[in-house]
Amino acid sequence: MPLNEVRVRFAPSPTGPLHMGGVRTALYNYLFAKKHKGTFIIRIEDTDQTRFVPGAQEYILDSLKWCGISPEEGPGIGGDYGPYIQSQRKSSYRDFANQLIENEKAYYAFDSSEDLDRMRAEAKKMGMPNWQYNGVSRMNMKNSLTLPTSEVNRLLEEGVPYVIRMKMPRNEEIRFEDAIRGWVVVNTNNLDDKVLFKSDGMPTYHLANIVDDHAMKISHVIRGEEWLPSAPLHVLLYDAFEWQRPTFAHLPLLLKPDGNGKLSKRDGDRLGFPVFPIDWTTKEGELYSGYREKGYLPEAFINMLAFLGWNPGTEKEIFSLEELVEAFSLERVSKAGAKFDPEKTKWFQQQYLRSTSDSHLAEIISESSEIDISREKLESICALMKERATFPKDIIEDGSYLMSAPNSYDEKMISKKWKSNTDEIMSDWKMILDQLESFDADTIESSFKQFLSSNELGFGAVLLPFRILVTGVGAGPGMFDIAAYLGKDEVLSRMNKGLNYIAEIKNEA
Repeated sequence: MPLNEVRVRFAPSPTGPLHMGGVRTALYNYLFAKKHKGTFIIRIEDTDQTRFVPGAQEYILDSLKWCGISPEEGPGIGGDYGPYIQSQRKSSYRDFANQLIENEKAYYAFDSSEDLDRMRAEAKKMGMPNWQYNGVSRMNMKNSLTLPTSEVNRLLEEGVPYVIRMKMPRNEEIRFEDAIRGWVVVNTNNLDDKVLFKSDGMPTYHLANIVDDHAMKISHVIRGEEWLPSAPLHVLLYDAFEWQRPTFAHLPLLLKPDGNGKLSKRDGDRLGFPVFPIDWTTKEGELYSGYREKGYLPEAFINMLAFLGWNPGTEKEIFSLEELVEAFSLERVSKAGAKFDPEKTKWFQQQYLRSTSDSHLAEIISESSEIDISREKLESICALMKERATFPKDIIEDGSYLMSAPNSYDEKMISKKWKSNTDEIMSDWKMILDQLESFDADTIESSFKQFLSSNELGFGAVLLPFRILVTGVGAGPGMFDIAAYLGKDEVLSRMNKGLNYIAEIKNEA
């Protein structure tokens, strides 16, 4: 049974950059919390100090902030259940580990790493390659279940290193209902005696996770499928402490675009797409690209992630964050892995770019590019170019001819489409343009159609050469809109320049 108030947490480890799969886990937690008027928490799980990476915690928080899914409680935010960094809660875990020992749910294990290696080697010789420290093998090891009490006390007093292991019961069925996968049943004979408390005085993930979830009143544990094998142990720990279990929900894996298997950084490197939300630079100076720096809008990134493992049950694909909150439910999360599609990701980006206001796009471009044009002109360029762009930078790169006259022309297109009478047609069309008193798009288009009719010319015979002379390229936004934006003088000047350039090409040929 879930707890009364919905409280969920995203609990990453600061061992490196936040993978997009981690962002999706955070997103689903956020959507679920908001849908049920609950609380979304972030907790940094840094119990494994050997894998701690400086800057990773800040990276995680910055990534969530860019995505727009900031938590209400967490490091640097505050809340009634802090601290929200596990290493700062270190003193609280020992008592819980001792409680498990007192209740005979756990035990001290004094085995050295050499002892464990020797047992693995012996088991391998006997044809048991996957040796486990479990309910059978524990009786042949050096622990408080096999040693006299006096010997255990002596070892503890002398400070001999030890770990605390879960005393896994024999041949019991562990049952729990997963909100996504239904009933999960595991026999304890298939489970080992996991370490709960390490020799360095820190708890393992398993103990700290359960203790903190209980202390922070977490009602639903929504996490990746990779934690499903640990769930039976966690259920046993809740029962051992006589605490109410939260509702578990294990999300499907994100799969690589080609072949099978979990999506990894190597797949991104190999196929040329980011797997991280924002750029990450390693201490060796190696850069891993992020969606933010590639020019993706956070709304597009989040919309794409939401559909990797969940669907609304309708044909609708474009959702604002508020609409995702309204539509989201764990019941519509798939059990099967979700294959990542880089091209679909670009499609989401294109849809959001087109719906973004010209003023906001101009602001984004101004912040990331050094361009010497007025804000008003930049907004006009955005209006012209965004329907054909994927990223904000495309607007500037592909629309460079809107800021300055072209210095080169599509010679392949010229050789293919430029006919013997094209120069004469362009000169006549230039004269018509020069006579126009009003140079708006509608007037230019009307004059263009009249010019075609009067001279019995086809559309392509005039429009494509006109485009090449003015822009230097063979495709782009509507030419009448381009001409109106540039103005009569600039259009005529460019046509003269282009005609002179083509004449030079012919002379050289």
